[in-house]
Amino acid sequence: MAARDVHTWRPWHRFTRYELHFQRLLRRVEYLENCRRDPIGRVQARIAAWRFKRRSVVLGFTIPRGAFGPGLSLAHYGSVVVNGHARVGRNCRIHSDVNIGVAGGGAPTIGDNVYIGPGAKIFGPITIGDDAVIGANAVVDEDVPAGVTVGGIPAKVISERGSRELLIDGAALAGL
Repeated sequence: MAARDVHTWRPWHRFTRYELHFQRLLRRVEYLENCRRDPIGRVQARIAAWRFKRRSVVLGFTIPRGAFGPGLSLAHYGSVVVNGHARVGRNCRIHSDVNIGVAGGGAPTIGDNVYIGPGAKIFGPITIGDDAVIGANAVVDEDVPAGVTVGGIPAKVISERGSRELLIDGAALAGL
């Protein structure tokens, strides 16, 4: 939430900030699945998973549990598809119509502080370095070094500027 510059959750955010509500559901489901083993916890986990799945369909997100590090920021709702084998580091910002998928037997590993623009497609057993920027509608099928901006089809380095100006470090603000 801190990555979206919201420091305190309010009950009305559920109806006004759909992306934040989804992110809270995602983290709650992850917590309940990993930490609660008692019968009440299992019931809570099933209810939370059902709510999470329902909200995913409504907002157009296909995001697996456990794929993202702390500080995830979804810019707005729309089609976001992430494969369950992909791993994304902390403080990542993702826009709509992004696909992160498998090709050639592997899924991407995305570093910390990565900005992924609208319409980007990232696939294959590749590594995206820390502080990278993936431009709008870029198709990334090769490794991306840290601290650069890539764009185009196929994606190529277009700038040596990283994501520091584009992101708020929400994980650091939240104390994670």
